Amino acid sequence: MGSSADTASVTTLASPLTLPSGTTLKNRLAKPAMSEQLGGPAGQYTPQLGLLYSRWAAGGVGLNITGNVMVDSRSIGEPLNVVVEDDRDFAGLERWAQAARGNGAAALVQLNHPGRQTTAGLSELVVAPSAVALDLGPAFPKPRALTEEEIVEIIGRFGESARIVVDAGFDGVQIHGAHGYLVSQFLSPRANLRDDEWGGDPERRRRFLLEVTRAVRSSIGPDKVLSIKLNSADFQRGGFTEDESLAVIEHLDREGVDLLEISGGTYESPAMSNGGLSESTRAREAFFLEFAERVRAVTTVPLMVTGGFRTGAAMVDAIASGATDLIGIARPLALQPELPQELLASPETARSDFELKKIGIKKLDSIADLWWTQHQIQRLGAGKDPDPTYGPRRAVFDALRRDGLNTLRRRRSS
Repeated sequence: MGSSADTASVTTLASPLTLPSGTTLKNRLAKPAMSEQLGGPAGQYTPQLGLLYSRWAAGGVGLNITGNVMVDSRSIGEPLNVVVEDDRDFAGLERWAQAARGNGAAALVQLNHPGRQTTAGLSELVVAPSAVALDLGPAFPKPRALTEEEIVEIIGRFGESARIVVDAGFDGVQIHGAHGYLVSQFLSPRANLRDDEWGGDPERRRRFLLEVTRAVRSSIGPDKVLSIKLNSADFQRGGFTEDESLAVIEHLDREGVDLLEISGGTYESPAMSNGGLSESTRAREAFFLEFAERVRAVTTVPLMVTGGFRTGAAMVDAIASGATDLIGIARPLALQPELPQELLASPETARSDFELKKIGIKKLDSIADLWWTQHQIQRLGAGKDPDPTYGPRRAVFDALRRDGLNTLRRRRSS
């Protein structure tokens, strides 16, 4: 039997974590960003967001990260995204921060720009590093290549949005550099065909992310949390690779980053909905844990791994082994918002029975799962419990009808 000192040194799900900026998370469980689509027609805060994040905070997470908040009202990723580009809804942001920080949780706002990843008719400006369209048909229009002046402006927008949400009471921000959005587009040799200071080789392709990181840190100061969500890879031929990701992380290690969340994939190749997982990944549950272990060799920044975790036992093993510092639990929290409490109370036996929702049409399976999850999130935002009987086919039908109405409302309010 080990000594009490040995026992005390073991890291558990309940262990606090102090980030480099000084913020202490009360435990190792985090709610990552998920799309809520609960903003108002002009991108403002709504009481539904307060109810939703209060529920997740009460459920026991140590870290509460919002869904992607847009930095430019002219370019949004989905109908009813929240937009923060000035102080006009400061009181609403204060209420959101208070709700998300309930029960001792820390709270971050995920800041994002969709670039080319926006559907037809949704954004006034469809822009990207280069004029390269998504390979997803006419629903995603071909973007216009950004000018250098516009690139500099967007960098400034990230910094200004970060300042506003921190002033409103959030503990910090997360820059969304994954899943095929604008930062990820700059990193990808498939999407970024530039041959200037912003593209042409890996060093110039990562410049946009580094400049955004510096702008955000300058805006929020040294004592607020700066997190970055980054793809391990795009999982596309000719795309952003693991080796390129490791090189980016080496550079981020020098930029005062507090937390690095590892993810992967894009709209064109959604990693967490694809089949063909390796046996080691199935056994350890997490999609990106093996890559996280490679990351440890190139950075001292605390790590968060999101995607695939279902059992408390696997989470305990991932934390105790040192492979990751935080466990990100996303879609299971849409169905079981109190799951963190169960994991903390009975870490070796608690589990989520959540499974990816599919309709049997490969090109629609990932979007069906997304829309099913959004339905559960919106129930929580309405003060209701999740509905496990709600089917993915119905989710697709309801979302198509709802998104059409929301897009129309947004056009009328603009």
